[in-house]
Amino acid sequence: MRFYVGLLFFIFSLAAQSQQVKVLDRESNFPINNVTIYNDSRDLVVYTDKKGIADLSAFKESDVISFNHLACYEFEILKRELGVIDFVVYLINRAEQLDEVVLSASRGKESRSRVAETIAIASKEEIRRMAPQTSADLLANLPGIKVQKTQMGGGSPVIRGMEANRVLLVIDGVRMNNAIYRTGHLQNSITVSPTVLERTEIIYGPSSVIYGSDALGGVINYFTKTPEINAENTFETSIFSRYSSANNEKTIHLDVEASFKKWAAFTAVSHSDFGDLKMGKTRNHGFEDWGKVIQYSNNTNSFYNPIGLVNPNPNVQKNTGYNQLDLLQKFYVPLGKKTDISLNIQYSTSSDIPNFDNLAEVANGKLRYAEAYYGPQNRFLASSSLHFNPDFSWLEKGTLIFAFQQIEESRIERRMNSLDRFYRTENVDVYSLNGDFSVPLNKAKNRNLSYGFEFTHNNVNSNAIGKTIAVNGNEITGFANDFVIQSRYPDGGSDYSSTALYTNYRQNLNSKSTLSTGIRFTATFLKALWVDDTFMTLPDMDIYTDNKAVSATLGYVYKPTVNWQINTLVSSGFRSPNIDDIGKIRHKNGKVTVPNIYLKPENVYNAELGLLRYFNNKKFLVSANAYYMLLHHYIARGDFEINGQNTLVYDGVTATTMANINNKNAYIAGGTFSFLGTLSNHFKTNGSITYTQGKSYDKKLPLSSIPPLFGNLEVSCHFKKLQTSLNYRFNAAKRFKDYNLEEGIDNIEQTPFIAETDSYYGTPKWSTLNLNTNYQFSDKVSVSFRLDNIFDVHYKEFASSISAPGRNYVGSLLLKL
Repeated sequence: MRFYVGLLFFIFSLAAQSQQVKVLDRESNFPINNVTIYNDSRDLVVYTDKKGIADLSAFKESDVISFNHLACYEFEILKRELGVIDFVVYLINRAEQLDEVVLSASRGKESRSRVAETIAIASKEEIRRMAPQTSADLLANLPGIKVQKTQMGGGSPVIRGMEANRVLLVIDGVRMNNAIYRTGHLQNSITVSPTVLERTEIIYGPSSVIYGSDALGGVINYFTKTPEINAENTFETSIFSRYSSANNEKTIHLDVEASFKKWAAFTAVSHSDFGDLKMGKTRNHGFEDWGKVIQYSNNTNSFYNPIGLVNPNPNVQKNTGYNQLDLLQKFYVPLGKKTDISLNIQYSTSSDIPNFDNLAEVANGKLRYAEAYYGPQNRFLASSSLHFNPDFSWLEKGTLIFAFQQIEESRIERRMNSLDRFYRTENVDVYSLNGDFSVPLNKAKNRNLSYGFEFTHNNVNSNAIGKTIAVNGNEITGFANDFVIQSRYPDGGSDYSSTALYTNYRQNLNSKSTLSTGIRFTATFLKALWVDDTFMTLPDMDIYTDNKAVSATLGYVYKPTVNWQINTLVSSGFRSPNIDDIGKIRHKNGKVTVPNIYLKPENVYNAELGLLRYFNNKKFLVSANAYYMLLHHYIARGDFEINGQNTLVYDGVTATTMANINNKNAYIAGGTFSFLGTLSNHFKTNGSITYTQGKSYDKKLPLSSIPPLFGNLEVSCHFKKLQTSLNYRFNAAKRFKDYNLEEGIDNIEQTPFIAETDSYYGTPKWSTLNLNTNYQFSDKVSVSFRLDNIFDVHYKEFASSISAPGRNYVGSLLLKL
């Protein structure tokens, strides 16, 4: 009897197993999860799990089953023929980009072939291959983006000649830009760890219809990993570690995904420790001492030294190291077949980050600053996202996101030979609510309407205090007394709010063309109060501004053949002045920026043309885009008098006053040429070259933040589990005459000084060669080795204070448990 029971159990087990199919990648032989499997009528749909397995018991033996994944060619087979291939399906990876799904263009999924905007995408696999130290380094590897660095703990992305508060940062649908995002250079992009990113998308050019104020140069959309539910309870753990020789970087990352039938969670912890950065020694530019750190300050919070020390190795940039901790917690809960909710908690903090720009400043052969650093940069985000698909005639699907952010920034400075230390601290609370909805207007779903709203409120508190340190020899024993100093922003507090409504319409006019159009109305409100008038008195110490703007876009996509796509776009954008624009007080290089309570919004009007051409059965793509942007009432720093005076005593130093002011008109024009694709079964290539030009019509001066010509070329080969790539990066020179010297944003003083002409040279040209190798032992273990800047070239990125890393050996390990 036991024999028959065992036999029946064995037969039933075989039958159950025969209903399961496994989907693998043909090249690597690794499982592919989230493959969509469906029959001809599409009334049955299942998905592969993380092991590449799916249950097909609901399908009939006569069904034609399709296997579909975004990154692979579709595969079809009769269910009864699966036994012939042992219930194992191999999918072939495909290279075409035309139908890639874009998430950012309309805040929902959209085929790239219907989008007129220029967009770049970095997938999870590409981010993992690059293994960037920070998210700023990730952006520097994408076409058309240049990243400026004032210190190692930062990175300010420049898109189409615009940066800082003219570029919008978004993470998981929540805008990161807040009321104190400044002009010039902004370092906040590093507060998102690249180790948790599932995807990054860049929209180039004004995108104010969908995203509102600040989206002038473009939008950077970060998407962190979202957990997935599973019919079986599963736990997946990943451990990632990396070491880099140029700055003795040590990074460790741990994440755990817990998947259950009714809910899922994802937890991630990342910690990076960076030492002082070594610059390159090969000086092809011919300037032997440019960028070298000859002396440095060893002053700390508790140690006092009235003089600088001689640096034993001037190629090591003292006072650049720091560390950073990033935490991510996500929960995903389906509330029903058509509704789910996600909870997203993020926290990023750092050690004190040395302000290398100030610490390296020398006056009369001596260091100007004994201490200059940013206090821990803290960013907290808690958001809740509700996704629903009611299938109403006026609403097919929608998303509501409520978010709260808390940001803390601080600056601490003390000049050499001084006992006075200056503390300035800013705290920003940001509340936001977004609603994004869409509905198809016909059964073919090629006429789509999307609409939504956005509300944000920023509360800013700015505090400042001076403290005289008490010293016993080299020991700082405490403080002798406190004294009043000027706060960075209004000391009575300030608020900045915005309310917006938008709608966007996209229609396929025929099989070859798509029209898209949209309009947005935005109202912004700013309130600020100055209390202390010790150092200055404004015409009005209590101000209120109320600005309104309408922005629009019109795009047209034409595909004359299956291999050609022509994109045309006209759009407008605007940026309403925030607290930093109107109310900041800040000193640099003998000039102090003061408030201008009469500042008005700036506007951008954009026209662009894009061409896409596919070759070799859509395995190779060549694209080019060109644009022209007219800036109206553009905001830039200029000479400014306050109470009839053009000087102000700031932190004991008399400085010339400047302010952000509205100018008349200016333009930015340029373009990017890029290519990407497969050369053969084992070889791929990609590359880009970007040119930007900008000038004011009224002052006939070059605009700030306009990088010189730059680009890259990469060739990679892939043999089963081994992938190797060789990358060439280049940057043309930017001459002295092409700098904007009035604003001082481009840091001309950080370029080589020519004593014979008593002037600065500008940014020298440079190029680097880089090698990247990855070997995947299995779907659970992979190692990478990278050799950056092979020839140890010395250079600085445009407008940067810190020299770029010299020859850099990078090793990393990824384990999946």
